[in-house]
Amino acid sequence: MTDTPGWASPSSPEPPREDAGPSAAVPPTPGPGPYDAAYGQGAYGQTGPQPGWGQQAGGPQPGWGQPGWGPPPSPKPGVIPLRPLGVGEILDGAFTTVRTYWRTTLGLSLGVAALEQSLMAVAQWWQYEQPDAVGPLIMLAFGYLLGPLLGIVATALLTMVVSKAILGHPVSIGAAWAAARPQLLKVTGLSLLTGLIVAVIMAAAALPLIIAIAVGDPTPGTLLLAGTFLLPGVAAAVWIGVQLSLAAPALMLEKQGVFTALARSRRLVKDAWWRTFLVTLLMQLLAFFFAMILMTPFTIVAAIFGIGAAGDDADSPFAGLTAAAPPAMIVIVSIGAILASTLTVPVLAAVNVLLYVDRRIRREGLDIELTRAAGIPAQYGPQGT
Repeated sequence: MTDTPGWASPSSPEPPREDAGPSAAVPPTPGPGPYDAAYGQGAYGQTGPQPGWGQQAGGPQPGWGQPGWGPPPSPKPGVIPLRPLGVGEILDGAFTTVRTYWRTTLGLSLGVAALEQSLMAVAQWWQYEQPDAVGPLIMLAFGYLLGPLLGIVATALLTMVVSKAILGHPVSIGAAWAAARPQLLKVTGLSLLTGLIVAVIMAAAALPLIIAIAVGDPTPGTLLLAGTFLLPGVAAAVWIGVQLSLAAPALMLEKQGVFTALARSRRLVKDAWWRTFLVTLLMQLLAFFFAMILMTPFTIVAAIFGIGAAGDDADSPFAGLTAAAPPAMIVIVSIGAILASTLTVPVLAAVNVLLYVDRRIRREGLDIELTRAAGIPAQYGPQGT
């Protein structure tokens, strides 16, 4: 028994189940259950052949697809049903996770966002007070480096939260940290390696254009020719990025190494690249527009403070207005950024994990393992009985 039951990668590859319908987590050879007696079984110890599931002495009985009958409902111990998921179910599962486990999910994202934005706000205020000093620039650079690292840690912890939410298990920030901590160094290396791969592809595609500009006065034709490398470069970077997009959940939940997780992601995304890309793109766009909506009132208030600060200049058209220090603008914008990040990061992390779970359900029958891990008994008989 591992500390993440049900998540271990299969020891041998299983055939894909892309066209399979909802899978019912049923043992291969179910033993007698409560429905046996209902369909003609006598007292305990009775000998002789007994009617099976859906049979009754005297003739054939209705099966699936006939009135009043249907397949057993898919088990749902947590935020998603344990079967292949539709796009709407992935999105609903992500929002349900954040809503149900809001103390843990929002607490994690709030802590990371507050730390990152506080550091950036102090650096920007310092730069405003001492524009010629080197210290603020160093602090800003440190903030730009620390932000992605904090995001990696937050995503790793949120991955563990979502894995527990799928099984319906409660989880605290401390429990998520304990589960994620052994893999944090690996997932950090994985994220840096993935980013480096994408960056190298983009740099190679942009290199002809950079050289054309650097050598002197390029003609429009030269710029156009050099720029034609950008489009296939961007396409290649996106393709590789999607291929590797499920590596982090594989590393965290299967306790894999960096390169094994990258290979796992490629196998899982195989034959489902467009679906993975479109769902990810949809959520990124939704998160972007939602963040912009949240940021708008903070930006407007900060702009009002900026107009007030411009009133200090006698030549400004806003001369005479109440002055406000730019640090106030920095604080206001930082609060808006913290709020936007707190609400969007957990949803994006949950969608990524649920995409990974969906791929494993379709290819490897993970739903059966998760049903066992959740302690759900097998379901028999007509739906609703």
